[in-house]
Amino acid sequence: MDPITAVTHADPYPYYASLRARGGLAFDPGLGMWLASSAAAVAAVLAQPECRVRPAHEPVPQGIVGGAAGQVFGLLMRMNDGERQRCPRAAIEPGLQQVHAEEVSQRVAALLLGLPSDTAARLHDCQFHLPVAVVAGLLGFAAHTLPAIAGLTADFVACLSPASDRAQRDAAHRAAGQLTRRFEVLLDQPPVSPLLQRIVAGFGARDRDSLIANLIGLLSQTFEASAGLIGNTLCALLGDRRLLADLRAAPTRVADLLAEVQRHDPPVQNTRRFVTASCSVAGVTLEPGAVVLVLLASANRDPQLNPQPDRLLLEREARRSFSFGSGRHQCPGQELALAIASAVVGALLRQSTLDQPIAWTYKPSLNGRIPLFTSLPESH
Repeated sequence: MDPITAVTHADPYPYYASLRARGGLAFDPGLGMWLASSAAAVAAVLAQPECRVRPAHEPVPQGIVGGAAGQVFGLLMRMNDGERQRCPRAAIEPGLQQVHAEEVSQRVAALLLGLPSDTAARLHDCQFHLPVAVVAGLLGFAAHTLPAIAGLTADFVACLSPASDRAQRDAAHRAAGQLTRRFEVLLDQPPVSPLLQRIVAGFGARDRDSLIANLIGLLSQTFEASAGLIGNTLCALLGDRRLLADLRAAPTRVADLLAEVQRHDPPVQNTRRFVTASCSVAGVTLEPGAVVLVLLASANRDPQLNPQPDRLLLEREARRSFSFGSGRHQCPGQELALAIASAVVGALLRQSTLDQPIAWTYKPSLNGRIPLFTSLPESH
């Protein structure tokens, strides 16, 4: 196992513990990069200004430069540092924090009515399409357009992986262009939704291209992160029938379960930082051009961060986690993501879907831990 294959391994956490035992920040000659595995090292890397989210020589991945997807990518706040990160975040974050959980629950309930009855297909849509549809609806897109918006978002997200192929990149360029046009129409047809109003007001007279790119980014950020969070929570329930029964008996604990799963088995296992100037991190000098693989999932299981880190405890006190990032790049939509996931899981608990025989594997990925579910034949 290595830190990349660990992402989709059935149980990568003993391996992460072995990395922490070798030192919080250590160089891996096989991967040609530094590994930050302890909570202290991960916190230090994420806080270091010289550790950037993109390499200085390649702000946009070479494979999508020059196309619509590359144009969007280059403006995304999560793919930038400095003003291009701070300003969009300051415009978007306050609006996201004002979305009420009750509205999220109502939107989830309405969208669930249109999902397929087949177990595997239903769970897939609950993971991937429904969260994006909720956010798109909050932004003001009409109900009949939400499936198309979710599909375009899926196509765009595919190009964000270094493992994407030519066909996926071509589809991503088309999707980025179509999403851009849809947002242009939405913005030109007032009255806009309360959430979109707040975001537009936050941007003020700033670049409309940046506004639209980061609205697309809001959908794309929702897509895989929510799929992993919902999916890994379902894995916890399907793997522990007693926990499933307990949650059905006390559905108000669903939020506690989501909060613990995002720490215990996070949807984003790692992220990368690129060193732009010589700096000292966790007692190690990093030189320009160095790459650090930041193992968020390992840090979450560090006993220095959380006592009894390998236990899934709903009642955990002072829970600490790096799953939504830290510092200047901490996810601005954390509360909304948890509200959507809680509403989806809570609704599934009230149905018979989780009583069916279900298996899962993990979607191929370099950093996302996203289970894909299949229905098993019932035994007699």
